[in-house]
Amino acid sequence: MDARYVFAVRFRLDPAAEGVSVDPAEFETRLARAADPPGEEGWLFFRDNLWRGEVNDDEHFRRLTEEALGVDVRSVEYRAFETDEEYFEALKDAIRTELATFNADSVPAVLTKYLGSSVELR
Repeated sequence: MDARYVFAVRFRLDPAAEGVSVDPAEFETRLARAADPPGEEGWLFFRDNLWRGEVNDDEHFRRLTEEALGVDVRSVEYRAFETDEEYFEALKDAIRTELATFNADSVPAVLTKYLGSSVELR
């Protein structure tokens, strides 16, 4: 099983050494975060951090990304949930057993509510 959340991250380098500069100082890169196995600790990352295919708290998520990367992060945009069929089926099964947690009537409703249309099967 394999799945990851993909983000576009814009960050800035501010050299600490005197007389050192970078050009350009701002960059954009692709960040991937491995998805925890369905039902295990951390599997609700999508519920806690995404809403309708967007980061649900920009400032909070930007700070988390700064901590993870060790650079000044200017912005983070959610791009996709990339997964294989095995993980996706396990995720849907885990959601199905926890529908009340999501205040939803169906698995598709949960997926749309948090991931939008960003699921990419590989």
